Amino acid sequence: MKILYFYQYFSTSKGSWGTRVYEFAKNWVQDGVEVEVVSAIYTKSDLIADKFVEMQKHDGIDVRVLNVKIDNRLSILKRIQAFLFYSFASVYYALTVKTDVVVASSGPITAWIPGVLANIIRRKPLVLEVRDLWPEGAIELGIIKNKFIKKMSIWFEGFCYKRACLIVTLSPGMLDNILNRFDNLNVISVPNSANLKLFSHSNVDKNNLPSFFETKKIAIYTGNIGEVNNSRLLLRTAKYLKNQNRNDILILLVGTGQLLEELLEASKGLDNFIIHDLIPKHILVSWICSSMVSLVPLTPSLVIDTSSPNKLFESFAAGVPVVQTTNSWIKDLIDINHCGINVSAIDEVDLAKALIKLADNPSMVKMMGDNGRRVAKEKFDKNILASDMISAIREAVL
Repeated sequence: MKILYFYQYFSTSKGSWGTRVYEFAKNWVQDGVEVEVVSAIYTKSDLIADKFVEMQKHDGIDVRVLNVKIDNRLSILKRIQAFLFYSFASVYYALTVKTDVVVASSGPITAWIPGVLANIIRRKPLVLEVRDLWPEGAIELGIIKNKFIKKMSIWFEGFCYKRACLIVTLSPGMLDNILNRFDNLNVISVPNSANLKLFSHSNVDKNNLPSFFETKKIAIYTGNIGEVNNSRLLLRTAKYLKNQNRNDILILLVGTGQLLEELLEASKGLDNFIIHDLIPKHILVSWICSSMVSLVPLTPSLVIDTSSPNKLFESFAAGVPVVQTTNSWIKDLIDINHCGINVSAIDEVDLAKALIKLADNPSMVKMMGDNGRRVAKEKFDKNILASDMISAIREAVL
């Protein structure tokens, strides 16, 4: 079987981005499945290309790289232009590349366009992967305001779902959301996964650690620095900790995004709040494994509460407690398994108190970290989830 996979953010573990498609496809290739990914160039990935279209091979995966740059720091309009350019450029390959099944991965929902056309024109079985709820999330956050665009986006979402033989969501919350709005769909949940081998403490290289890891208790955040990621909450928390003379706790952000410059300016003179540029994942492993706690702050939203952030599973795999702000399936997961602390998404005092509690209780940190590692092994091992997804694809297609 050959899978043609439309996913514009492809990255290997050498990049600074989630590696779900890379990890899953690598497993499938080892299992005898042929996989070709059509990707753009995301600033956090490790893909580079000299030509407009370049064929590459990554651990047996064929990757057709379209030299279209996608960067979260761009304005909404420029990002939409890049999304549309990727989608329309991908249509040619949707209509010409030999394949048995097409997988199209959102968001944004524009990434589904080539997959849907392959289904309509070539009658190829279509699998949709839902990474976040588009357009519902964009509408709820006020990104899409025009009434006509809202109606067309919702119509297109439903149209795509009805064309798909299988819909793979990244969280139980997304699955429930879709089934509550649409009938007669084949929907499953395959969340992001934990690479237990990569995020093993045996891979920690102390030479890759900045000096502040030796003197501070690190609360690390990795990912986009922006509105949806509730990044200002982390700055307010650092200021509160400073006022409480908790200089032993350092909040470390690793990433970039639209709020980067604002936070850099607002944090001048604050020595317990550091923003570091993107680093390759093999170095990031050492940083996460050596931190006291991993932070997963998100803006309060019903749609965002259904998300499946990579940093959550990386933290579990690293055996590091998670402090997070959502109010859905992740909150329940942490409560049931005692692998972190749930806090308010708007109250920096609540977050600061959680960090102080962990800083003052090393045994609690170890207990929660061990529980997280256990959860990663039992529920989110990449090998198990990759097998679950390919089995569902085979069953839907045959």
